[in-house]
Amino acid sequence: MKIARTLIASITAGLLATSAFALTQPEYKAAKDTIEADYKASKEKCNALTDNAKDICVKEAKGHEDVAKAELEAQYKPSTKAAYKARVARADADYAIAKEKCDDLSGNAKDVCVKDAKAAHVAAKENAKVAQAQAKPADTPAAKGAAVAEARKDASAEKNEANYKAAKERCDTMQGDVKSKCVDDAKRMYGQ
Repeated sequence: MKIARTLIASITAGLLATSAFALTQPEYKAAKDTIEADYKASKEKCNALTDNAKDICVKEAKGHEDVAKAELEAQYKPSTKAAYKARVARADADYAIAKEKCDDLSGNAKDVCVKDAKAAHVAAKENAKVAQAQAKPADTPAAKGAAVAEARKDASAEKNEANYKAAKERCDTMQGDVKSKCVDDAKRMYGQ
């Protein structure tokens, strides 16, 4: 299984580096079969675990499969859209795993953990949007520059909103003036 992952990683790295060379149908089918077999083996290993450790293991196995499939699609049919979907698949997988890890916590610590996971998820998805804007062809360099600038502006606003919510959640353990100052600092830091 480790060899299969190494093989997939090597193929992925090589093909992403030279995306002009798409996978052939037999290569695609073989890689897809390997991904599915790897997922089944990883999920089977999770059965030895219990409680949240098992849940985390299952999320990791599923996330790895989803990311590998999305990256495989990006190799098989290279496009800006496929590359974006691969980035989003990684963001979604990382978020699902991080959120599952938060289940080991309780109270405000869990709430903060979930908000931090969400902020990281938003950041990764927004970065994917910016990368997509950068990769899209445009009629003129000025049009491309404007599209990328707009994507960055939107991404910054979304990231700041998510980070503000996480920072504000940290303030919930405080009382009175200390809490007010904490919230004000978070607003100032993230432009809210």
